Formats: sequence, structure tokens, C-alpha cells
Amino acid sequence: MEGEKVKSRLFFIVLMDLFFAGPLRADMSSAIAKVKPSVVIVGTYKNTNSPRFGLRGTGFVVGNGNLVITNAHVLAQGTGEEIETGLVIQIRVGQNEWQMRPATVLELDLMHDLVLLRFDGPAAPALSVHDSDSVQEGQAIAFMGFPIGGALGFSPVTHRGMVSSIALAALPTPTAQQLNEKTIRSLRGGASFDIFQLDGTAYPGNSGGPLFDPDTGEVLGVVNMVFIKGTRESALTNPSGISYAIPSRFVLQLLHRSKPN
Repeated sequence: MEGEKVKSRLFFIVLMDLFFAGPLRADMSSAIAKVKPSVVIVGTYKNTNSPRFGLRGTGFVVGNGNLVITNAHVLAQGTGEEIETGLVIQIRVGQNEWQMRPATVLELDLMHDLVLLRFDGPAAPALSVHDSDSVQEGQAIAFMGFPIGGALGFSPVTHRGMVSSIALAALPTPTAQQLNEKTIRSLRGGASFDIFQLDGTAYPGNSGGPLFDPDTGEVLGVVNMVFIKGTRESALTNPSGISYAIPSRFVLQLLHRSKPN
């Protein structure tokens, strides 16, 4: 009799596990399917280079479908004109096919390491950007990008983790050449803002990729820094498991500034 009770309890536990685990897996799969078509490769293209295309990082489509968000440090280093020389994105147009599009810088936010790009050609599926003010420590997240700069192939890779900490941070500017008077005043004044520390393993190629809600696919932030132990080359074999992301409220501010008056 006691054995029958134990079997009944185990059967009930298994049923409950299936009940709760099933929808979660389904939601994650749906979120990945929603996010994947909007994740793009950001890089440079020049006929005289070998290879001609150089991957700089990850980005994702927002707004009207012709805009891309990525990190400011993903852009080629140099002055404004040099940054835009040969700047391109690659959009997924098939299962394993990528289409290159010329891109230009529309808005640059060095303080939060963000940039808004506009690309030519037909619009692509855009992601919904959620206000990150509601994000809490311990919240489940996922992020997508191209680890190690495409060393694993040009296929978006998804990682899952959680927000392990929300702390104040002051980011350095991508290059000294891009410093302006406003940025210098802010840094001297100790300007800082909230940044998400993630319990999830990202890699340098993930920079600029979307941090999103694993249930809805809504963007919650932008992956921008990976803590590397040792050299950049050792990141694949010796990942730290500590990554950072810029909250999406700064993305919303950037999009708002880009709207015509």
C-alpha cells in the first residue's frame, strides 16, 4: 500500500514537471525564432582587403526595419568619416544565405556605447524594445550573437542566463579620437549609469547583440562587454562567464532622438 502511494506521488511530480517545463521550452524556442531573423552581422567591406569583409560584431534590427542597434566600439576605429568608410551589415535572407547592405551612422551615443545605423534596401523584421526599468536581479535572460567573431560560423548562437547584478558603471569611450567636450565634462563629473552584469557566457563577437526576454523575445539590453581572463584568443577555451549589457532604456532614448522633429 505504501509502495502504491510512493508511485502515485512520483507520477504526480513527473506530470507537474512536464506541465511547467513544456511551456517554458516552447516559449524559449518561440523567442529564438522571433529574434533570429532580426540579428545582423556588423562589419566593414573593402575590395582591396583580404578577406574583403571583416566582422566587427553583432547588431539587431529595430524601428521601421531599416535601423540597426549595435555598440559604438563595434565600429571601425577612427574619425567620423573613417568610421563610415565601408561600413556594412549582413542580413539573413535564407536558411544559410546572407545579404550585404551598405550602412551609415545615424546616431552615436558614446556615453552608453551605443550607435544607431541606417541601412539601404528592403526593410527587415524589427525587434520590439522593452523598457528595462522593470528588469530585476535574478531575472532570466537570453542573448544572441556571433561568438568569437564568426569563428564558429556565421550562424546566430543563443545563450541563456540571468541578471546577476544591476550596478553603476562608467564606460570608457571607444577611442580617444571620439572624445568630445560633452563626453569629457560628463566623465570628469563622475557620470555613471546602471549596467546589467550577466550570469552567462558571452564572447567578444557577441558585442552589440540583443539581450532579450526568453519568453517574449522583447529586447531588454545590448551586450557590450565580456570579462576575459588572459588574452582575447583564450576567451573560447577559458571563458569567464561574466558579461555585461547596456539597459534597453538607453536604446529607446537613442531611437527617440533619431525621430525627425
